Amino acid sequence: MPARLSIGEFAAMTRLSKKALRHYHELGLLEPAQTDPQTGYRHYDTAQVQRALVIRRLRGLGMPVPEVKAVLVADDVIARGRLIAAHLERMETQLAQTQEAVSALRELLVPSDGPIQVEFRRTPATTVAAITEVVPLAGIGEWFSTAMSEIEAVVGSAAVGPAGGLFAPELFAEELGEATLFIPTTVSLESSGRVHAQELSPAEWAVTSHYGPHSTIDRTSGRLGSYVSERLLSAGGPVRENYLPDGPDGPALTEICWPVFQTSPS
Repeated sequence: MPARLSIGEFAAMTRLSKKALRHYHELGLLEPAQTDPQTGYRHYDTAQVQRALVIRRLRGLGMPVPEVKAVLVADDVIARGRLIAAHLERMETQLAQTQEAVSALRELLVPSDGPIQVEFRRTPATTVAAITEVVPLAGIGEWFSTAMSEIEAVVGSAAVGPAGGLFAPELFAEELGEATLFIPTTVSLESSGRVHAQELSPAEWAVTSHYGPHSTIDRTSGRLGSYVSERLLSAGGPVRENYLPDGPDGPALTEICWPVFQTSPS
């Protein structure tokens, strides 16, 4: 038969502080077995210990409160397992991102780069299949993946060059700005959903290559921007990226193209 416990006794058993127990009560995660209407004192019983320990473990893993509630009310072990597995997968992704960030920070603190390799390039007017939208910087990764998949589905095998992107300065300065993803194609396309035919204007660029994950591209972009600005070449306008396929002997390659004043005859 369950025994009645004071909040202090319950806290000692579950290693959850009184503050945490009050908080979980307010959130509807762990209701006391009884609350004294006169004093407001909370009382628990021993039958609630297991539920409290489950909450403690899940919150210790960083699971958001709504997901903890979903686990607690799940009908069966399989459903609970799916919810927990999904959270652990997100944790693994976050861990990988953290490891990348730490690695990039170490490289920044102990720089070992040689001189940046920059070439100047003029791109002609180019017909592309594109999606152009104003997007928040915080959601750029998810938007990028979805938009690129839509463009690839429309273009198919009619691509005549690598995919690319144009990113307005406001996207980074104001955390909200225009972004364009595109794939060059010579095939006449009708608009399909968000995908539309567009002609990119001729432009002059200072170009360098970034090898590795996109999460560390800021370092290469910073070096290229510094190179251009120190030589008084920056023309303003969107920065362009060209996404070249992974090579057989190396990591992914992204060309970063910084807009510059005309460097070659028209």
